[in-house]
Amino acid sequence: MNDLVKLEGVSKKYGSKTALNGINLTLTPGKIIGLVGSNGSGKTTLLKLLAGLLHKSEGTIMIDEKEAGLETKQIVSFMPDGPFLDQWMKVKDAIAFYHDFFADFDAMKAVTTLASMNISQEDRIASLSKGTLEKVQLILTMSRNAKLYVLDEPLGGIDPVAREQILDMLIEFYHEERTMIISTHLIHEIEKLFDEVIILKDGEVVLHENVEKLRFEKGKAVDELFKEVFGS
Repeated sequence: MNDLVKLEGVSKKYGSKTALNGINLTLTPGKIIGLVGSNGSGKTTLLKLLAGLLHKSEGTIMIDEKEAGLETKQIVSFMPDGPFLDQWMKVKDAIAFYHDFFADFDAMKAVTTLASMNISQEDRIASLSKGTLEKVQLILTMSRNAKLYVLDEPLGGIDPVAREQILDMLIEFYHEERTMIISTHLIHEIEKLFDEVIILKDGEVVLHENVEKLRFEKGKAVDELFKEVFGS
């Protein structure tokens, strides 16, 4: 099986600040991977590098055997942390935008999933609750037929009921040809989905391991390991 993602010696600097420092990672297809770390650990920077939205300072980033950049944007679907749809839009406008912008977007899948969640295409983005907006953005992101899905805090700031619905959606959207990287602070609620976990601290990978192996060898959940690493 070919590696889907390979990072070698990847660093990212913002002026004098180092956000990532010599990252080495290899990810194979068909996994749900948790990316965890405290604020400022480099999670969002790493995700944006994979999505082709930032340029690395050093190192090599390969996605599906291609160097990360314009070409790999076609096989990476990115959901940022926070709203990214224009407030004037209706949900149907957002669907049309994705249909026009991404050749791999499955509009029928998006429409069907929105209907199953009782979200109207006539609703304005500006009128949606935070939880409903999060669902809409996730549905749009996951309705692309991409190889790599990069989700930055998809559960952030929403109520427990909406979180459960989003977790159910992630399970529904997943299949063995897709790889998801999900960053989160809510480790306890989502770690049941993870095949692997990556822990970042101060811009470096301090752990990358199979979750079941961790539970078997260390007898600890990901949330417990995270607290050990960060002393909380």
